[in-house]
Amino acid sequence: MRLTNKKILEKLKRKNKGNVPLTKAIDQLIKDVDENDWKDQTELNKTRQDADNVHNDGFYFFNINVHRTMILIEFYDNEATVVWAGTHQQYETTFRNNRNTIKKWLKSNDWI
Repeated sequence: MRLTNKKILEKLKRKNKGNVPLTKAIDQLIKDVDENDWKDQTELNKTRQDADNVHNDGFYFFNINVHRTMILIEFYDNEATVVWAGTHQQYETTFRNNRNTIKKWLKSNDWI
């Protein structure tokens, strides 16, 4: 699977370059996406148990346990695009742990 918009993840790594476990977790996520061809959530969850489907159009949050960083990725035609990344606190502020708020954010940012 091809991962696009990696610059969001690279920026997150640069901001946290002293946090080796976090940067390794980000690298592992990138590797997992690049090396897999997931067809559905069942296949995805075999590799990434932290994946959470948050919208029917193929949007998922990945909870990287170190610092509870959340990453939103859209899967479409064997391609994954990083849409949003931040700390768990930023996630709660932006999305309020609410699927309707996530849907509104996706619409307002022209993702759906």
